[in-house]
Amino acid sequence: MKQIFLNLPVENIERSMNFYTQLGFTINPLFTDDDQKCMVWSDEIYIMLMPREVFTKYSGKSIPDSKNYEAANFTLPVESPDRVNEMVESGLKAGGTEPVPMKDHGFMQLRKLADPDGHTWDIIYLDLDKFRKVKYNS
Repeated sequence: MKQIFLNLPVENIERSMNFYTQLGFTINPLFTDDDQKCMVWSDEIYIMLMPREVFTKYSGKSIPDSKNYEAANFTLPVESPDRVNEMVESGLKAGGTEPVPMKDHGFMQLRKLADPDGHTWDIIYLDLDKFRKVKYNS
């Protein structure tokens, strides 16, 4: 089985859990304890939320200020433009921000959402049929 676990340092673990729950993630109690909370997007994608001090101890490195610097950007594809908008609006209500306006490329709708700690997510809908036509007819 291939899976990915993204480890994210957070200031307030409860606030972060609420944010990701509002996006549609669920809590996985198997990998959740006092030092980290496991949020599940799918059978393959997990986010491990860790308080900043736990993350630093675990990584052995200092953590950049994710509100002012971007070290990584994550993308979550969804099934429709409506779902893009629903997720971003839910994330905004849960304390996230939208650092740039929506982009509509005709074959892809994209909205960028930053969680309360500044970790950014591209929420996208990609119409593969339109994308193929654009790619191969160019």
